Amino acid sequence: MNRALFPEITVNGEVVDAAKIATESQNHYAPKGKPGLAWRKAAQALVIRTLLLQEARNRKLEAEPVDLGNKRFETAEEALIRSLLDTEVTVDPPSEEMVKAIWNKDPAKFRSPPLWEASHILCAANPADQAACEAALTRAKALTKTALDNPRGFAKIAAGESDCSSKDNFGALGQLGPGDTVPEFEAALERLAVGGITSEPVKTRFGYHVIRLDAQAEGKVLPFDIVRPRIAEALEKSTWAKSAQSYTQKLVASADVQGIELQSL
Repeated sequence: MNRALFPEITVNGEVVDAAKIATESQNHYAPKGKPGLAWRKAAQALVIRTLLLQEARNRKLEAEPVDLGNKRFETAEEALIRSLLDTEVTVDPPSEEMVKAIWNKDPAKFRSPPLWEASHILCAANPADQAACEAALTRAKALTKTALDNPRGFAKIAAGESDCSSKDNFGALGQLGPGDTVPEFEAALERLAVGGITSEPVKTRFGYHVIRLDAQAEGKVLPFDIVRPRIAEALEKSTWAKSAQSYTQKLVASADVQGIELQSL
């Protein structure tokens, strides 16, 4: 490792493992050709982590790792940091006035999910089969052109050409809501106007789709009483995050960190 570019970093005399910085840097974006930027971001993250762990251990805190769901448990270090922040960072629930102010600012922002009715033509392909994918894309491009040239014939094209069982219903998929389809398909629906057909095939894990948006129902504005808990939770999380950041900045200000100049948190 080039010590000039990647100097040794210490936090209150404790060396931050260079190998851990290298591993952590994979989680941080940097423009091509500028690996030092990802390294700096990773190093700063591990400096903060080290400071929090030092403080937790100095206070002789203990914490049992908890179940985070999806078969993942906290590590012992994550549990210690959580215990420290739970001890040092406390916030009051937002007042009714604060919650109502967020609501009054833009009630239309709080809506029920939209609903779509859509039809599609699927050119199926196994993502692992490059030749099949190329053939499916070529076919989907041709079907896209045919559908755009003759929008009224979309149902007939779907019935004759689609690889999806929806071909038996002329390509119609019925009513769809957020999460009912794969993300790429849903993103295409969000971009279409009613009656519109995708100008390029949409790739998903199933293959390539030609999509038509048949109808759309915008979500209704929800009453304040329904969205109040959601707004209150978001405000409380935001306040907690700011308080945790402020606490961390205090630790940084009183620490002896060598080998890196920390950026503002």
